[in-house]
Amino acid sequence: MARDPRYDILFEPVRIGPVTARNRFYQVPHCNGMGWTQPQALAELRGVKAEGGWAVVSTEEVEIHPTGDCEPFHEGRLWSDADVPALALMAEAVHAHNSLAAVEIMHHGASSANWSSREMPLAPSHRPIIYYAPVQARRMDKSDIADFRRWHREAALRAKKADFDVIYVYASHDLSLPMHFLQARKNDRIDEYGGNFENRVRLLREVLEDTREAVGDRCAVALRFAVDEMIGADGITSDGEGRDVVERLAELPDLWDVNVSTWSNDSATSRFQKEGYQEDFTRWVKSVTTKPVVGVGRYTSPDRMVSLVKSGVLDFIGAARPSIADPFLPKKIEEGRFDEIRECIGCNMCVSSDYTNTNLRCTQNPTMGEEWRRGWHPERIAPKGSDHTVLVVGAGPAGLEAALAAGRRGYEVHLAEAGTELGGRVSREARLPGLSEWGRVRDWRVTQLSVMPNVHIYRDSPLTAEDVLAFGAGHVAIATGAEWRRDGVGRDHGAPIPGFDDPRVFTPDDLMNGKRPEGPVVVFDDDHYYMGGVLAELCRSWGLEVTLVTPANIPSAWTVNTLEQGHIAKRLARQGIAVVTSATVTSFGTDSVEILDYLPGTTRRLKAGGIVTVTARLPREGLYEELAAAPEKLEEAGISTLRRIGDVYAPSTIQAATYWGHRFARELDAEVVAAEDLPRELPQAAPLRRHWA
Repeated sequence: MARDPRYDILFEPVRIGPVTARNRFYQVPHCNGMGWTQPQALAELRGVKAEGGWAVVSTEEVEIHPTGDCEPFHEGRLWSDADVPALALMAEAVHAHNSLAAVEIMHHGASSANWSSREMPLAPSHRPIIYYAPVQARRMDKSDIADFRRWHREAALRAKKADFDVIYVYASHDLSLPMHFLQARKNDRIDEYGGNFENRVRLLREVLEDTREAVGDRCAVALRFAVDEMIGADGITSDGEGRDVVERLAELPDLWDVNVSTWSNDSATSRFQKEGYQEDFTRWVKSVTTKPVVGVGRYTSPDRMVSLVKSGVLDFIGAARPSIADPFLPKKIEEGRFDEIRECIGCNMCVSSDYTNTNLRCTQNPTMGEEWRRGWHPERIAPKGSDHTVLVVGAGPAGLEAALAAGRRGYEVHLAEAGTELGGRVSREARLPGLSEWGRVRDWRVTQLSVMPNVHIYRDSPLTAEDVLAFGAGHVAIATGAEWRRDGVGRDHGAPIPGFDDPRVFTPDDLMNGKRPEGPVVVFDDDHYYMGGVLAELCRSWGLEVTLVTPANIPSAWTVNTLEQGHIAKRLARQGIAVVTSATVTSFGTDSVEILDYLPGTTRRLKAGGIVTVTARLPREGLYEELAAAPEKLEEAGISTLRRIGDVYAPSTIQAATYWGHRFARELDAEVVAAEDLPRELPQAAPLRRHWA
């Protein structure tokens, strides 16, 4: 399909110093949970993005020295020449598709504890490290500063040797030494590297100059800079020293990559920030530099992208999360396939991969992180392996993805949904406060399915075991989902909580189905993800007095991994929702709940006209169990595959549901590789050196 001329501007080449990007789509640096431990997987992941049309494809943070070791997080490394071949794999994969490879070299300074290297962290001044740990960084002396400049220069030369085209200097996200030197609250030096603004910006300028001198003949030098820390006058602001930095260094880098700090602000979820939220902080940057500017905002709309370029806000459309949700976003815009764009929902399950040191994953894109290990491609899938038809029972996220992937393989697919609305839990949860963009999980799949002649969708079609057996399908997927428990059983309680058989006990399903408790309401959150906090907000929006009780020591504890916990805690406080941490509900009586405060070990009562219990879920597995119990009937009906997928298999995240739906379709009539037999990147064993011998 020919490109719509309205979007021609997005496909113009743009010069970055000595190199040229073929279009304006720029995958900015982002973490992936793989780092130096999985170079082949990482190369394949980045190569797929280049294939999808991203003109510049960047690494994650790449450490330059053991004194900036951020283990246990798996980032990249260029500590020595031994690290060059691993990163060269990525550059090679990106170049195979005519894109530029960018590398973000950096030193973590006082943002890491150096757990692996056991070196002491470095900082402009004596300070505890940023993250909670009994570790303090030591003040750098002049020789340390000289060492740091040398390490950075050597890493830049190694990156050039690995054939990267764009070399970063990093001063963003409250994570790097040049950033820490800039911050007055962290730099109380009285020499030429501290005190006034000119002194505090000195190290950043020197590192930029060093990098240009070392690699600028062939490589572009990019500066990634947070123009606003979003903490007011105590930090760098876009109308204060953030602007001063850009004005002072305006022409020194070949490209400005601008954002806000910290990571939880830069990559805020859709629950707290909408598309383009950073523009208020960064739109002025192009007015003070002639160099190209890239910025991010979770952009998925091509019209918005064109507007940003034409209005002089950005030269490049930067993306991390949208490039994960759809590595082929640029190509789909170029080819006019707008309905096929798999839009990011801003849930930050991708971020959780970095925090859990696991392969990158995405709710919208189930192939993400499996490009090398399983050989999954986001746009290509093997043709069907038989003429069997496929029956999928349940049109939630797992069922929709299973039907879509099987349909793309060429199978005749029948998708049966018991209700009128497609989407299952996605549709219900997308109506909760702040979660509307999660509906994209449903909308994108329904849009794709609606134009596939080999896929047939049946609404208002609850199926019995007899219906399934009589259907005539060769492959059957049961995707009937799960329901929230009412009895309080979960992590904290292994048996039902006394009083939870009361009709004034509500589950998340009840609230999502429109039922309302009477106040005051206690939300018992033993789930620790988003649901407890969201339902507390919902009840508060109804004008109810709300108290959230959780056994964790912070509300919505697991959302630390999605960068939301701080935002959630602030919202709960600002809405007047009381929070009781390190406590559990032990019973529910006439007009109150009894709670046990774990720290003092004492009990007390809270007034409650109703309680919302957010603990655990039970699979709706009756249909599957009835079918699985009669293998002879399955054989007689010609059913060769019967699988549970999504929450009926094991209740988990929406991301897990789409993954298992996709995996079901990929494995139909195919050789299934057991998890223990999947390719792994194993360390090369060397002869044992007995230093003590």
